[in-house]
Amino acid sequence: MLDTHARKYVQPTIEKVARTFLKVGWSANHVTWGAFFIGVSSGVFVYIQQPFIAVLVLWISGFLDAVDGTMARLSKPSLWGTVLDITFDRIVEINVILGLAFAFPAAQGALLLLSVSIILSMTIFLTVGAVSEKKGMKTFYYQAGLAERTEGFILFSLMILLNNYLIGVTLLFFVIELVTAIQRLMEARRILSK
Repeated sequence: MLDTHARKYVQPTIEKVARTFLKVGWSANHVTWGAFFIGVSSGVFVYIQQPFIAVLVLWISGFLDAVDGTMARLSKPSLWGTVLDITFDRIVEINVILGLAFAFPAAQGALLLLSVSIILSMTIFLTVGAVSEKKGMKTFYYQAGLAERTEGFILFSLMILLNNYLIGVTLLFFVIELVTAIQRLMEARRILSK
């Protein structure tokens, strides 16, 4: 929801950084790889009980993830870059979940439920993107929903920083992801049944 409706407020900054990176000769894929390595470190920092660093690197990777997409649109988007971007996003999320699961074993059941809801929501998202004739500004049809990447980062940040409430926040995230999956499924039926 925030990615869809609030992006216009941060896009000028994202675009400025993207243009700077392009000027120094970096490609969108270079930034995608950088965002990936920074992002996966978040789960490690969670595990070694460095929550503030974990959140900081998570958000830096998220910002760079937005920058790489803008760079691709300003230069030449590649389908391989899209695959890398989406795959690396999920690996970063998995790493955060694993870091939390190993650091806080009592929350593993809730984290497993969250993982299932993310898999379900992303399966619908990616399938609709693949079969839909509609295209957005990305290389595939982007389904908006209650939980997009920014909401996920906010909830992951709360899970990391408020680990005394980890199970509760994780279950809230689980419910939000399920609602998002249902939203996307209903939209898919509407746009693909025509």
